[in-house]
Amino acid sequence: MTPPKTIDFWFDFSSPYGYFMSEKIDAVARRHGRDVRWRPFLLGVVYKEIGSRPLTEVPLKGEYTRRDLLRTARFLDLPFALPSPFPVATQHAARCFYWLQADDEALARRFAHAAYRAYFVEGRDISQQVEVVSIAAALEVDGAALSAALGDAPVKERLRAASAEAIAAGVFGSPYVIIDGEPFWGVDRLPQIEAWLAERSAAGR
Repeated sequence: MTPPKTIDFWFDFSSPYGYFMSEKIDAVARRHGRDVRWRPFLLGVVYKEIGSRPLTEVPLKGEYTRRDLLRTARFLDLPFALPSPFPVATQHAARCFYWLQADDEALARRFAHAAYRAYFVEGRDISQQVEVVSIAAALEVDGAALSAALGDAPVKERLRAASAEAIAAGVFGSPYVIIDGEPFWGVDRLPQIEAWLAERSAAGR
């Protein structure tokens, strides 16, 4: 039996639009017989590459973005509160994901959901390693082992590699979804993603 084709879902844990996409992309993929490969990266690394910065820090766009986030959350029927501080560094959360993924893909994905909800629903500061470990421990992850692993060179290198892979793939924001080489930036592209997948399915691709 041929395995399902993969959708790449690139995201940063500090991205509210990434959070919105994380709550929807798996269901969309399942409707079209696809799997999703979750791929956290560091948006700050990409911003340095392209000379950009968070939308909320851009003049004129900042206030609009704050309004749009609340409106988008209501439209998608998702709980959301813009946390403070925002944005935050997310290397601990991303490293935790990749450390978990090495042994258990499903657990890594549950952690990703939990970390996103902890930040954008509960307002917990996921830039702090202690918070990341606490979130994972609630999923029955060994907190001591995780704390030690987050400082290990292999885990750090995995995240550095992921961020480099994101840039090589043309990723410039979060969320960024790639389907059969076709890129879609932003959760507002969900209807286009659905249409693209339907077209590919109809064409037997």
